[in-house]
Amino acid sequence: MSLLIQNIGLLVVDRHGLPRLQGTEMSRLDVLHDAWLLIEDGRFAAFGSGRVPASGRVPASGRVSGGSAVGSQVLDANGGAVLPSFCDSHTHLVYADSREGEFVDKIQGLSYEEIARRGGGILNSADRLHALSEDALYRASMHRIDEIIRKGTGAVEIKSGYGLNTADELKMLRVIRRIKETSPIRVVSTFLGAHAVGRQYSQPEYVDLVVNEMLPEVAREGLADYVDVFCDRGFFTPEETTRILEAALKYGLRGKIHGEELAPSGGVEVAVKCNALSVDHLESMTDEDIRLLRGTDVMPTALPGTSFFLNMPFAPARKMIQNGLGMAIASDYNPGSTPSGDMKFAVSLACIKMRLMPAEALNAATLNSAYAMGLSHDYGSIAVGKVANCYVTDPIPSVDYIPYAYTQPIINKVILGGEQVSG
Repeated sequence: MSLLIQNIGLLVVDRHGLPRLQGTEMSRLDVLHDAWLLIEDGRFAAFGSGRVPASGRVPASGRVSGGSAVGSQVLDANGGAVLPSFCDSHTHLVYADSREGEFVDKIQGLSYEEIARRGGGILNSADRLHALSEDALYRASMHRIDEIIRKGTGAVEIKSGYGLNTADELKMLRVIRRIKETSPIRVVSTFLGAHAVGRQYSQPEYVDLVVNEMLPEVAREGLADYVDVFCDRGFFTPEETTRILEAALKYGLRGKIHGEELAPSGGVEVAVKCNALSVDHLESMTDEDIRLLRGTDVMPTALPGTSFFLNMPFAPARKMIQNGLGMAIASDYNPGSTPSGDMKFAVSLACIKMRLMPAEALNAATLNSAYAMGLSHDYGSIAVGKVANCYVTDPIPSVDYIPYAYTQPIINKVILGGEQVSG
């Protein structure tokens, strides 16, 4: 099956084929005007400016061997822009219920840590998830999946971490597997047993449980692509984080880290030591952390929605880029600290609050976030041969308009795997 999208006002493409962008590369955005885009067998096959040749044969500059627009289904973009789907590399969207009571607590001045000490936060979500059946958890989560698809996300990482015992962690991961099997969105699964300490355990007992019982079961059932640890003040120490990630590597599971959110925590140092795929949050990142990340394969990932919702400092994105690092942006969609999976809004926050240029923020939310899931060979940009995940907007004057119009719903069609799934 082939699909030809024509009458595109602005088309954002990738001619370079890099797995990630770093430093000054992040400002690179290749935009074609008055363009067309050809999709064949679920992948991007060709693109160009102007009219598709009458013969249907696409120009050599953008052609897949044998590429032809003849007989393609045609989609008229009506002068709108076409961009690669957002890739959201950090979410907790499998959860049981909302936590608006804690939202009110925050307004009244309680901190994240104070709410956690009172039995709220992650433990609150764990209690609610324990009482919910797997089927009910799946249905609730699919509502959120459908929501983020309509808002332009085409690949998403989903973490466990609201189970905090073996049975409930496995329940979460089975729900994530079910989403993978039934939704058109590309899903990456991350085991986050070390999100907090379950109520019935001491911290040493719980770390032993994660390493000796949870990890072997997760690996035996093939339920996770990655393993994450919340390495921060009041949660897990660098030593505990290292132990868990080294144990995960024995099962072929690479690490990801929550780090430097509440305080400088040593999370970046552990991420570099263990060759983690990403280190996320970074609201309390130091200059030494930036130095440690230079020249590594670890993707620093900022979660601007968390800073916005919790009224916390934002990650030092501008400083990271000025020091030659790449960076990703993700939503952190979860019921307590970021109840939103709107990646367009995350891009706007990155521009407004972290001083990224629109091109940098869009690259952070697409190609670099795909890299932070290990997917940038197939996702994150409109490049010949990649999976055809993209969205069509209303007509807009420039790509800068996307973060500028920070609440305007400009996405009107969504294409995943070469098929229109929304609009």
